[in-house]
Amino acid sequence: MTTTRRNLLAGSAAVAAGAAVGVPAAEAQPRHGGKQKPTVVLVHGAFADASGWNDVAARLMRAGYPVIAPANPLRGVAVDSAYLASVLATLGGPLVLVGHSYGGNVITNAATGNANVKALVYIAAFAPDQGETLLGLQTKYPGSQIDETALDFRPHSAGVDAYIKKELFHDVFAGDVPKAVTSLMWVSQRPVDTGALQEPSGAPAWKTIPSWCLVSRNDKVLPAAAQRFMAQRARAHTVEAGTSHVAMIAQPAPVADLIKRAAG
Repeated sequence: MTTTRRNLLAGSAAVAAGAAVGVPAAEAQPRHGGKQKPTVVLVHGAFADASGWNDVAARLMRAGYPVIAPANPLRGVAVDSAYLASVLATLGGPLVLVGHSYGGNVITNAATGNANVKALVYIAAFAPDQGETLLGLQTKYPGSQIDETALDFRPHSAGVDAYIKKELFHDVFAGDVPKAVTSLMWVSQRPVDTGALQEPSGAPAWKTIPSWCLVSRNDKVLPAAAQRFMAQRARAHTVEAGTSHVAMIAQPAPVADLIKRAAG
């Protein structure tokens, strides 16, 4: 066995041992004014991946916040929320959860009952109440251009995946992002299982955890009226931006600023 491989294995064993005994990851996190900064957990939505948070994450990291952007499986509300909850269980210290689009549904469910979660941040996101579905909220107000005609469907072993069609991706999903960028976003888009769109949500964490919301006024996926309705219902601290559905890519600065406010 080479020295490099031995070192890698030894390091992995040390990390595993730390996790096994519950060593808080936040102990090594930056502190500000003697107060531990929360870990910011960035959760992407459908038709996207974690790289969409890159510019926001960079701003938060420069400000001294620990950041993690886990992959969202996009298989279903209960499955995805359970997965995120398992990720949160590995993190010590206070947490701020940030969800974009369908990711808002996931944080709404995953945070329920987790005392470490101190704030929820919704970026052009769903904040459902118990029993509500994404499809129901998306169509509650007029303006969404995501319907069956805008999607390509591909069956898989356990269901059907949905993708936004190439010719519509820029204008509908990310109209204020350069086409050179959205072309790559379309290539790497993560599909959502269609079953997730009509799966009822569980007990919402926003009823007990303070929330913040950024409303995207030019959103063609989740109408701004629906975002405002959910934000008002959750009594969220709300700001608005003249941007498309992907506010964290088109306008990362105000998104990062809102997260910092929630974290503070």
